[in-house]
Amino acid sequence: MGAWSRFMSKKFVTATAIGISGVAGYWFSTNPSERHTVFNSFTTNYEPSACARWDFNWDHREPSSLVKPLKESNNPDADKDYKNAMEKKKGRATRHLILVRHGQYNLEGETDAECILTELGRKQASATGERLKSLALPYDVIVRSTMARAQETGKIVGRSLPDLQLKDCCLLEEGAPIPPEPPVGHWRPEASFFQDGARIESAFRKYFYRADATQKEDSYTIIVCHANVIRYFVCRALQVPAEAWLRISLGHASISWVSIYPNGRVSLRTLGDCGHMPKELLTR
Repeated sequence: MGAWSRFMSKKFVTATAIGISGVAGYWFSTNPSERHTVFNSFTTNYEPSACARWDFNWDHREPSSLVKPLKESNNPDADKDYKNAMEKKKGRATRHLILVRHGQYNLEGETDAECILTELGRKQASATGERLKSLALPYDVIVRSTMARAQETGKIVGRSLPDLQLKDCCLLEEGAPIPPEPPVGHWRPEASFFQDGARIESAFRKYFYRADATQKEDSYTIIVCHANVIRYFVCRALQVPAEAWLRISLGHASISWVSIYPNGRVSLRTLGDCGHMPKELLTR
């Protein structure tokens, strides 16, 4: 092959390479949805399953859902007003919910009035009250289920926190929130889940939500209720399938702490904490 032929061959290869790279560059620039986005090493290219994706508007308080949508996307003034309205709806404080299960109670009682705390249950409630006192958090209120064992537990806890108001809420009563998975062997009528589930879900929506934009300081609310209710609350708050509630076990007078942040994220700080109790007070 002559020098001229070799020269022309190299030019052809070079031109071809440039052409291919140009076509590839154009394709990637015009098809951003098809590109493989690389994140940092913590997230990499992992794609979570549909049920694992976090819903930031779970409480319907995401600022974008509280502000009227823009009608004109190319209007600078309208866009500025929209962003200002969004900013005003953003919360700044964190809501902390301290969930306390009632103490051990009389299982032989035929009516709710007879299902009062045992002596051991009163000691458990007292120990939990002292634990909450020692944390010295700026609690705002104690909310109790209206069932006897929760009423008594809340009253005993309140002795350690005498400045707090006691409020009662019938939505927090014990019940069957949703058929568990895996299912249990003993029989329970479907009507129980149908009726109790709606009430317990109502309680969740009443107490679990991010702080309003007008709330300036973090809040700490103590809720004294029941194992099934707390287990359901935890699953719902973490966006875990609610049917998993029966997989969780909680000790009597245990403390579970859920924090709801301004951006809609939720964290479980403690679950069924009984570390403040001596061994002889531990029961489930």
